[in-house]
Amino acid sequence: MLSSSLILALLGCVLAVPLRRWVGRNSGWILAIPLVLAAALILQALPGNTAADSLSIQESVPWMPTLGVSFSFHLDGLSLVFSMLVLLIGAAVLIYSTRYLGKSDPGHFYLLMSLFAAAMLLLVLTDDLVVFFFAWEITTLCSYLLIARSGPGGRDPAIRTLLVTVAGGLSLLTAFAILMAHTGTTRISEILGDTSWTQDTGFTVAIAFLLAGAVFTKSAQFPFQAWLPDSMVAIAPVSAYLHAAAMVKAGIYLALRFSPAMSDVATWQILLITCGLITALFGAFTAIRRNDLKELLAYSTISQLGLLVTLIGVGTDAALTAAVVHTIAHALFKAALFMTVGIIEHETGIRDRRELAKLNLRLPITTTVVTISALSMAGVPLTFGFISKESLITALVDAPGNTALVVLVTAGVVLTSMMTFAYSLRYILAVWPRRQNSEGDPGMTIGEATPAFYLAPTVLAACTLVFGLLPGLLDTLVTWSANAVTGAPGTVYLSIWHGFNLPLLLSALIIGVGIILVILQKPVSIFLSRFNAPVSGLRVVEQLRDAVITSGGQVSRLAGTSSLPRHLGIPVACLILLALSGGIALTGLPGRMPGDTEPIDWLLVGLMVVGVIGAFRSTTRIGIVVILGVTGYSMALWFFNLGATDVAMTQLLVETLTLLVLVLVLRRLPAKLPREKTGPKVWSAVLAGAAGLATFFAVWAFTGRRDFTETAQWYLNEAAPISGGDNIVNTILVDYRALDTLGELTVLGVAGLSVIVLLQARRPSPILRVPNRGKHPLDDPWANAVFFRAISRIMVPVIILVSMVLLVRGHNEPGGGFIGALVGGAGFALLYLASATDRSRFIRLPYVALIGAGVLVGVATGITGYLEGSFLKPLHFDVFGIHMTTALIFDIGVYLAVIGMILTALNLMGQSTPPLAEEEANPPGPDDSLTPGTTENRTSENREVKA
Repeated sequence: MLSSSLILALLGCVLAVPLRRWVGRNSGWILAIPLVLAAALILQALPGNTAADSLSIQESVPWMPTLGVSFSFHLDGLSLVFSMLVLLIGAAVLIYSTRYLGKSDPGHFYLLMSLFAAAMLLLVLTDDLVVFFFAWEITTLCSYLLIARSGPGGRDPAIRTLLVTVAGGLSLLTAFAILMAHTGTTRISEILGDTSWTQDTGFTVAIAFLLAGAVFTKSAQFPFQAWLPDSMVAIAPVSAYLHAAAMVKAGIYLALRFSPAMSDVATWQILLITCGLITALFGAFTAIRRNDLKELLAYSTISQLGLLVTLIGVGTDAALTAAVVHTIAHALFKAALFMTVGIIEHETGIRDRRELAKLNLRLPITTTVVTISALSMAGVPLTFGFISKESLITALVDAPGNTALVVLVTAGVVLTSMMTFAYSLRYILAVWPRRQNSEGDPGMTIGEATPAFYLAPTVLAACTLVFGLLPGLLDTLVTWSANAVTGAPGTVYLSIWHGFNLPLLLSALIIGVGIILVILQKPVSIFLSRFNAPVSGLRVVEQLRDAVITSGGQVSRLAGTSSLPRHLGIPVACLILLALSGGIALTGLPGRMPGDTEPIDWLLVGLMVVGVIGAFRSTTRIGIVVILGVTGYSMALWFFNLGATDVAMTQLLVETLTLLVLVLVLRRLPAKLPREKTGPKVWSAVLAGAAGLATFFAVWAFTGRRDFTETAQWYLNEAAPISGGDNIVNTILVDYRALDTLGELTVLGVAGLSVIVLLQARRPSPILRVPNRGKHPLDDPWANAVFFRAISRIMVPVIILVSMVLLVRGHNEPGGGFIGALVGGAGFALLYLASATDRSRFIRLPYVALIGAGVLVGVATGITGYLEGSFLKPLHFDVFGIHMTTALIFDIGVYLAVIGMILTALNLMGQSTPPLAEEEANPPGPDDSLTPGTTENRTSENREVKA
């Protein structure tokens, strides 16, 4: 059931893009269904006996069994609470978005929101550290993209948010690595029960600092709180989900999940109580000074999260139970309040409460939702916020330990609650209808929004009211969750009335002082305006960002130079240091069998020496590239001579295509290298000699004619019977190490997309040209390309056919997807060279789609194997009596991605202007193809000839 619920949540990611095209903004109605069904599946998995004190449902699906990593799911009370918040509030936000987004194209908004929900669900259900971290980082990426797509103003806040949260992710990664190494498992439930928590103080303290860093950055706690208000550039649906059930709640979930092991750790308690209380007070004091309603809610979120972190830091059973209750209450009222801000902004175009006072607002339902939700945030009786606030104060009042410390923490929470009541009431008054403004003018009348717009916040406000009047409805849920967090059995009973006691007196004091603060809001605002933070969190983040960019620029200036000694000095020095370290550390290297040197070895060495010397002597860029090709081809011949046919073919083809791509780049650079200042060349000679010796001894140590190692012998004996292929190099790549190849394939695809984005965003330097004087027929590019055109008509189809043959035969003979794609790419390169004009040079094949298709084919092959027991497991079958394997399909993915990458280089680097921009300016006509152009096109091209 748990894995099925996750699949349902992921279904929204699959449907988001096609639905966007077919349904537009109303996609949210359909995409909310999988989230609701996922919640129903989880609820269906619950035991029939709700009287039980605890809940524990486990489910495991193997993922990487050799590493002990699996999709292990564990549904207990805590994960149940958070999964319901993630799914149901996520569904409400998607429904709300159908009206908020208007009639404009929602773009990738629904895709990112669906992915956000799926990642959060995976995070709260998983029982594996590796999967947890994966989901944690996906939420970071989703929040970054959702903030960044808010328009031009969203770019910098998105980057700042990413920098802070990624830093927390690194802290979490370090903590998880230590936990896995120390406990020998990746299962969270087993780690929490490990004896290391009580036996190794150093281990516990280190984990406390690292986990606290992850919690503080994700949940916007001091001193990392600045990113949360900064992210308010995001649209209201994003803010509602991010603040109520995602992103910031991930940090709270992490803290609660590790509370059974950390609640008695002094370092953990000090960090969480101190930073949490500072955050709560800072957020409350800042929120009461804000006139922008969305900013007010942003700082109130910081304050409420600070209260939650403080409770978790206190760590008693009552405090942790109160944290769970307040998490539910906060999710309900905060999601509804952000949605109402969106309604108000959508209908009026403003969010400033001072400007809203000039309008004649007639929003009865929205105002009712605001009133209920804000009163719950203020902790007024008969709302669920009152239940959570009472439990919060009770837990602090009854906390054991130093009395002065308990009084101090309680006083801080009470002061925060007073400010909370004040800004909550100010929020209500901002939208409450007025008869007239201060000038006696009723102002412009603003009517109520459409029912679909206020449907979601109305349901959330109704839940806040129902749970406030009948809190016993959540007794079982809170009991299960509290027992999961505390690790101790018990039963929780929520009620409105607990008699006349100190928490009730403090609640009355909070309400009374809060009302006074609202009545005296002007003098209070003037008084609070005197207190400003000495340091701006955003300024600190920006300064750190600028420092990183500046240091990167300094390193780039040292290495990014046309001076070869300066450019190569650092990597050559590192190579020498590495060789020295290896010479000291490496012992017991395998011995070499004595082998005779053959004459052809010396001939090939001589060719490489000629190439190196010629490159040194050349004064032009193109000369260096061409002469260095001699060394590459010589190395390919050497591989052929040694019998490494696959490696030799790869080297030969890569050398050819690299030469072509480099020529495309060099056309935009001056022909000759700039002159360098002559000076002492002693150090250059020393570095060069030392690097040569280091390379020589490395080759001497690690290579040579020797007996096969045990691993190599095993491949020789077992590869063919197991994989069904005789080409051991290919079977290693697509069978035994297919996961590595899939990773390299993905990197190749990302590199191709990066090249596309880079060349479209930053137009490359123009191609250098020389005037065509028309004195010789060969100056005409059309006439000059006649030989290529004649040859390409015959050779290109043959080359493509040969590439297909190499692809199919690669499992048993030299070849494979990579080599076949390189051969096919050479055919397309010939086709490119046969074209005479820029426009006819563009090969109109969907290179982006080819790259994506290649990666998808590789992933699909892996999933097919996963269904049979292991990801990328090769499956064998017969087609018309011919033995086949899914490794061939995987190789097809490699073929497609490499072909797409080669076409990307030819199309984008070979054009004087980026193809997309060119096509928009001048749509292709019937002559804009790979066939020869018209006479008019040839005449216009004859005016210039590329240098």
